[in-house]
Amino acid sequence: MISGINHVTLCVGDLERSIRFYRDLLGCVLRARWGKGAYMEAGSLWLCLEVHPEAILPGGSGDSHLAFSVEQDGFTVLCARLSGKVARWKENRSEGDSLYFLDPDGHKLEIHVGTLATRLRAWRDRPPEGLVIQPQED
Repeated sequence: MISGINHVTLCVGDLERSIRFYRDLLGCVLRARWGKGAYMEAGSLWLCLEVHPEAILPGGSGDSHLAFSVEQDGFTVLCARLSGKVARWKENRSEGDSLYFLDPDGHKLEIHVGTLATRLRAWRDRPPEGLVIQPQED
């Protein structure tokens, strides 16, 4: 049912430094940025950089997690399969269905129905503060 990695969110202490690193050193493409984050593409990977300086310190909290792509039918089946067997670490506030849960070692995981395109479309209607969507190059 899992069709691949949906996106990866990394908590960063300095957004400008992280954008420069991923764009200038690794060749990622900046797709959107806002006050507390940026979306980048690395091939088919949707990478979110989110400012959470406290998450960089040991024991810090943040949103760093691994998200797996699922279709709607698979999402429903997986949610039922995981019910009562995993701890949730966050409630869904995204444009698509998501379940945020911990693996047995405490790694933060997500199953998500949606894409970067659906997220950007949703944000055109309700943008976070400071959102700038970058024009797509051909």
